[in-house]
Formats: sequence, structure tokens, C-alpha cells
Amino acid sequence: MKVKKIWLLALFLLCSCMGAPDNVKIVEGVDAKQYIGTWYEIARLDHSFERGLDNVTHHYELKEDGGIKVTNKGYNRKAEKWNTEDGNAYFLEEPNTDKTYIGKLKVSFFGQFYGAYNIIALDKVYYNYVMICGPNKDYLWILSRTPELTYPIKQHLVSQANELGFAIDQLIYVNQNPDIPNYEAGQHVIKKKSE
Repeated sequence: MKVKKIWLLALFLLCSCMGAPDNVKIVEGVDAKQYIGTWYEIARLDHSFERGLDNVTHHYELKEDGGIKVTNKGYNRKAEKWNTEDGNAYFLEEPNTDKTYIGKLKVSFFGQFYGAYNIIALDKVYYNYVMICGPNKDYLWILSRTPELTYPIKQHLVSQANELGFAIDQLIYVNQNPDIPNYEAGQHVIKKKSE
């Protein structure tokens, strides 16, 4: 019950603003069909609703209503159990003429309470990495299609976050060790098909 209250409080704080931090540019031309699938969490800023979790993945599936089903999963080593949260996300603006979107979404894990999900860096060729922030600079995630992200790409994203004013010295680098019970690798889109 206490954990649930912490999640609700954290989400309320996240939901208090649906915008993006100052001086942060949102990625345009996001292909939702390329974006879906499983992403591995490489790094994040600390917050209560993921504290103590390793092997964190974010899985996205398209819904019939145009939204995205979100499943976040992480392993709590102290409790020796998996934590899973299901939610929904929606792009805030209508698609462009080429069916792509501006990377501003709202995401909810608790009914009508939505928080900001802003895509601020994306591998738009292969969709192999992404960097996301919330409504302010207290929330930042670096995700990859694989459990490890190559050092040059990771450093490029961290440097970009630093230039934008995120507290990179407080980043938590997520352990993606598969040596735990019921670890499953996720499926993802490898590369964009040529038209």
C-alpha cells in the first residue's frame, strides 16, 4: 500500500505539467510503427517509482484507438521479484501528412492522470536508441533496443543531456544482467524498410 501511495504521489508530480523543459527541442517525424517494441533502459535520473529496479524494459504496442499500450517492467533484487506497470500513451498532436508524429506524448499508469513523455533524441534511421524527458529536467531516460548501448552513442546522448542542463552526474546506469529468474529478451524492429 505504501509503495502504491509513493507511485501515486510521483505520478501526480509528473502530471502537474504536460509541457517540456526550457531549451529542449522535441524530435519531429517519429514513426509510431518503428517506435513500438521493446526498449531496454540504459540510464535514468532517480525517481521513486523505479528506485531499486534493474533489468528495466519499456514495451510499446499500438492500440486500435491510435494509442500505445505501455508495459514497464523491472526486477527488484532486494525483494527478488519483478515489478510490472501497465499504462497507455497518446501522441498529443495529429499525425503529419507522412503519418509521422511530433514526439510529444502523454502517458498514464493511473486512469486519467497523464504525465509528459517527450522524445528529445532518436535514431531516426534504425530506431536503435532514444532519449526521453518529462515535463522538467528531473526526469530523463536513455533507452536502447539492446541491453547495452555502444559507448560512443551513450556518451553522445549523455553529452547532449548535459548541454541541455540535465544533472548527468546523477544518472543511474541500469544493470541489464540476464542472470536473474525469468529474464526474457524482447522483440524489436531492426531497421526501417525501404519504400
